[in-house]
Amino acid sequence: MGAIDVMREAQGRYLESLAAVDFDELSPADRFIVLEEWETARRQQVAVSHALISRLEQVEGCPPIPITLADVLRISPREAKRRLRDAEQVAPRRALTGEPLAPLLPDTSAAWHAGQLDGEHLRVIQKFFRDLPDHVPAVEVEKAERTLAEHAQTMRPDQLEKIAHRLALHLNPDGKFSEEDRARKRGFVWCGGQQVDGMSVGRLIATPELRSLLDAWFTKFAAPGVCNPADQTPTATPSEEVADRDLRSHGQRQHDALTALVRGQLGDPKLGQHNGLPVTVMVSATLQDLQAATGHGVTATGTLLPIPDVIRMASHAYHYLALFDGVRGQALWLGRTKRVASADQRIMLHSKDRGCTRPGCDKPGYLTEVHHVDEWAQGGLTNIDKLTLACPADHRLLDHGWKTRKLADGDTEWIPPPHLPMLRGGVNDYHHPEQLLGG
Repeated sequence: MGAIDVMREAQGRYLESLAAVDFDELSPADRFIVLEEWETARRQQVAVSHALISRLEQVEGCPPIPITLADVLRISPREAKRRLRDAEQVAPRRALTGEPLAPLLPDTSAAWHAGQLDGEHLRVIQKFFRDLPDHVPAVEVEKAERTLAEHAQTMRPDQLEKIAHRLALHLNPDGKFSEEDRARKRGFVWCGGQQVDGMSVGRLIATPELRSLLDAWFTKFAAPGVCNPADQTPTATPSEEVADRDLRSHGQRQHDALTALVRGQLGDPKLGQHNGLPVTVMVSATLQDLQAATGHGVTATGTLLPIPDVIRMASHAYHYLALFDGVRGQALWLGRTKRVASADQRIMLHSKDRGCTRPGCDKPGYLTEVHHVDEWAQGGLTNIDKLTLACPADHRLLDHGWKTRKLADGDTEWIPPPHLPMLRGGVNDYHHPEQLLGG
């Protein structure tokens, strides 16, 4: 019996024993005790899984480890990367020469494997060290890790967070942070996908330089009456009357000022190209939705744009619009407001595929390459019905046993190598969630 069979048999016996427990025979207090025991056991299972994750290696024919882990476990790529990062810090390590090394967080690791810590405890400890400035001596860092690991075994995560905050103030009482400390924290990310109403929430941690640049821009372009989308003809030099009737909040004016800043740059030929396309907004929509001024268009990054917004944006130069028949899905028209280097076929691919076509891949069209389903080197033609989109990492998989073919409806099917049965083939539904809803 192989190791995998032994594991499956042991897990089956464990689950059977749990299912046999009669909860009605437990007293109200005993139910809490049982839950505590199960929670400890669950945490220990997670710790064992991290030990295995820390030993994952790249397999020929598989996507990068985070993507393979996400596909096999059916978790998000973000969650897969988080588990890999956790395993790096709390799982045992080995040097290049093979000898064992202590985990990066040794005391936290010991409590983690004993089932005393939850993922929330670990998040608090990780954040503490992520925000700690570089000038804190290593010996103090080690003592801090030991202290937090000890308290985490007797406290809830929210209680541990208060201890961590107090400890951070103790180790850096003057609040000194170097340029490197600040640069490490900078960033802008969207906090999840679009909300039901189409709005998006982002999180910006700005360097002093970016803050000063934005403040200077807002001084002019976020002033009352400037760049107001509610005006018939938005202006950067409003009259007193136009400024007085501006009812936008300060935050709304700053949002509209950023819109004006980016819109003034996109599509300018001086920006060059990205993957053979102008740096601009490309939208696909159906003729029926455009005529009815309802529904949504989809951009090459996967953003849903209400059709009224698509129509309004069409008044600005350099944007592309591809139209499809909403019933048959047939391409009807491709328009562009100004002549740039021709990339018609690629734009139609963006509009049809919307992103990488390998099942499960979430890379949007802007981050993909054009792939010949019938290989060019073997006589394949550069026809729109024989082309598809693939991100660079997945494009390379086609040199390691993966195959693609076009289905009758024009979708691209991916077929994994026979020796990788844990990987899923088929068609990528990620960029077309509406197709999964049927009627």
